[in-house]
Amino acid sequence: MLARMQKALKEKDQGFTLIELLVVVVIIGILAAIAIPLFLSQQKKGVDASLKTDLKNAATTVETWVVDNPTSAIVGETVDDDSPGAAELKDFKVSDGNTVQLVKSTATTGGYCLYGYNSKASDAKSNTNVYIYRSLDGGLQDDPATPTCP
Repeated sequence: MLARMQKALKEKDQGFTLIELLVVVVIIGILAAIAIPLFLSQQKKGVDASLKTDLKNAATTVETWVVDNPTSAIVGETVDDDSPGAAELKDFKVSDGNTVQLVKSTATTGGYCLYGYNSKASDAKSNTNVYIYRSLDGGLQDDPATPTCP
């Protein structure tokens, strides 16, 4: 019986036909065409979330600095991977690839704006890869009417 099974296995064709292989390759190609754009969109959403988090954390750091230094005026500074904060953002650590810029308000003493930049961020809203946090307007602005700090 064992000899009969071995003989049957030797006589059968083993492997896949060219058509079967082509069908598998086409199916994998279709799945990749669907998945890659979705992945890239999720990646941009992750960068956007890190920018928003950095802006909120920077705002907390600035507010803490203001409480600790009530007689000092906000000067403004830029923080990124290469240059850590000096005064108001001294203890703030920015996420990789993000840049946070602190700008003092020209209209009100004690007011400030934070700008978050990342070249990989979603640019669907304003085409500038920027998020803005305004202390006088209630925090993070989704779609600010004016990109400057009042």
